[in-house]
Amino acid sequence: MKAIKPSYEILTPIDGIKELQHIERIGRVCYKSEGNITEDGESAKKFVSMLIKKGHEAMIEHSSLSIKFTVDRGVSHELVRHRIASFAQESTRYCNYSNDKFGNEITTIQLLGGILEENKIINDGYKLGLIINEWEKAMEDAEHHYIKLIELGATPQIARSVLPNSTKTEITITANYREWRNFFKLRTPASAHPQMREITKPLLIELKEMLPIIFEDISIE
Repeated sequence: MKAIKPSYEILTPIDGIKELQHIERIGRVCYKSEGNITEDGESAKKFVSMLIKKGHEAMIEHSSLSIKFTVDRGVSHELVRHRIASFAQESTRYCNYSNDKFGNEITTIQLLGGILEENKIINDGYKLGLIINEWEKAMEDAEHHYIKLIELGATPQIARSVLPNSTKTEITITANYREWRNFFKLRTPASAHPQMREITKPLLIELKEMLPIIFEDISIE
């Protein structure tokens, strides 16, 4: 059994100014103010910022972003609840983790990062160690039964029934910027699942740097 940290990869090449200019060109059709567009992108910055402040976010639906998340199955169940998006996810029906391709083992997402993000932080190092140790034993036990089921002739889609929520999955999400704004408003607050926050907070920080006009007003608790 292998345990890895959750991660993300921004798949869409992002040129901040070009993204804003694309939205500006479309949005100005509403006002027939195309003559106010400037080549340096300054008009785009002001225009898109105005759209967001006025709540006219339908215009930012004209640009989209694809991100691949490597998270556990539990977190992925929450990700797919964002209906205005397209998804492509690693399938436990067809992936046989007992094969060499997957190292003959299941891969899980480490639990420690989520615990440290939780509101009730465990300050007792000894107790924390016991929790992690118990989790590791549960993961190893699940892996043992999964591989045994495959050896007995079960197909991956049947054997997956013993896989835990901590099983690693890769899921790519494509959504427009309006939906990504909604996503971060729901998935970064303290009320969000700690393992979700573990991955969404650094992603939002990076996107704030790449597209500040789109995301700068979304705070991180």
